[in-house]
Amino acid sequence: MADREDKNSSNVSGKFYVDSQCIDCDLCRETAPNNFARAENEGYSYVFKQPDNDEETAQCCEAMEGCPVEAIGDDGED
Repeated sequence: MADREDKNSSNVSGKFYVDSQCIDCDLCRETAPNNFARAENEGYSYVFKQPDNDEETAQCCEAMEGCPVEAIGDDGED
């Protein structure tokens, strides 16, 4: 389970985030490319844009559920 106290600093504020357990597997970037990006020099993913429609929200939820190390979190904020 992702830890909101351990969020990557690159995340924009809001509901979804990626924590430091990210292994840079690319699943979230493939699943929700409008919301997740890669920190090239650091080797992890982060939320660069919070979802602003139902489709993006569903894609972020799918990425969170599929994350192999549970590094994606949803802290309930909008």
